[in-house]
Amino acid sequence: MFNIQMVQAGFGDCFLVEFGTPGHPRHLLIDGGPAAVYEHHLRPVLKCLASNGGTLDLVVLSHVDNDHAVGLLDYFAEMRETPGANSALPPVSGLWHNSFSRTIDRGSGIERRLQSLMTASRAQVMTQTGNAVNGIREGAALRTAALALGIPINAGFEDGLITVETSRQPLQFGNLLITIATPAEQQLEELQTKWRAWLDKHEGAIANDEFLVMANSDMSVPNLSSIGFLMEADGKRALFTGDGRSDHLLKGLEQAGLLSDGRLHVDLLKLAHHGSSRNVTKKFFRSVTADVYAVSANGRDGNPDLATLIWIVEAAREQCRKITIAATNATPSIQQLKEEYNPATYGYKLRILPPARHSIKLSMSKTAWGGSEVRSGQMRA
Repeated sequence: MFNIQMVQAGFGDCFLVEFGTPGHPRHLLIDGGPAAVYEHHLRPVLKCLASNGGTLDLVVLSHVDNDHAVGLLDYFAEMRETPGANSALPPVSGLWHNSFSRTIDRGSGIERRLQSLMTASRAQVMTQTGNAVNGIREGAALRTAALALGIPINAGFEDGLITVETSRQPLQFGNLLITIATPAEQQLEELQTKWRAWLDKHEGAIANDEFLVMANSDMSVPNLSSIGFLMEADGKRALFTGDGRSDHLLKGLEQAGLLSDGRLHVDLLKLAHHGSSRNVTKKFFRSVTADVYAVSANGRDGNPDLATLIWIVEAAREQCRKITIAATNATPSIQQLKEEYNPATYGYKLRILPPARHSIKLSMSKTAWGGSEVRSGQMRA
């Protein structure tokens, strides 16, 4: 058994993975979405799971951005309020979470410099930078909550850090194998260099009271490297990418021995960074192909970008592949794709999570769409 439940996460990510056997189902949770997702969508899904006796083998925070972390913080906070048998939520056996201090800072003082910069620059003008700092804080808070709950963090990885290098072989959870594809040590070193360069530039702007420069430069803040991984069960494969860059992912897949002649086919590909075209290229979609492309986005920041969607359907048509694009929301870009690239002509199907539903399940035993939906905390066939 291998199913992936895509939770309505607004502009963020949240996925519940089901594996094991029908008689003995097991689960892991990937990301928790931004504010309000837990209350309105994730909590009902988790309560349904717990009511059926389910637990979570693993919770994964792909990276410390608030559109991935806040829902997990809310989940752990409620577990702390109502611990043990009194909780209506499923217990958690482990957490994967690479902290900023372990991946980027590494004693370099970057985190301290960033916090000082925010204080000096009147943080309200620094939207993207503010989000980055908040993400660092939220990641630290999640780690604290996990420790308070007695949940092991990054168990089984060398030095407690999840990278391609510290995961020398796939990790097994019952019938589920997980192979780490990102981050690699080289990527983390490059990100540390970019953070230093960014801070050097903007600390100078603050010293000269150039706050407008800071506001207009927000988009240059380097993204953190996400935990990306391939899941395999019952002969099916799903690739989860977080907000990682496609070139990093391809290097990691090659390093992990998962590419054949530079290519990989999976049953499901979770689009990176909510379908942003800034993280991927058309060449990537020719190299990494899928039957189902899952995108969690609600149109914020233009995601998913129309260009990304076009690259997917064009690459599939060139290779004579029938595909499904599964999305949490009917965004303007998806509507434009339908109008400009007729699904019947280009050989793709669109499946959108219906309004008012908490989630929809992608059955990996089928090539397109199947399984159950969750509404108002109840499982529906």
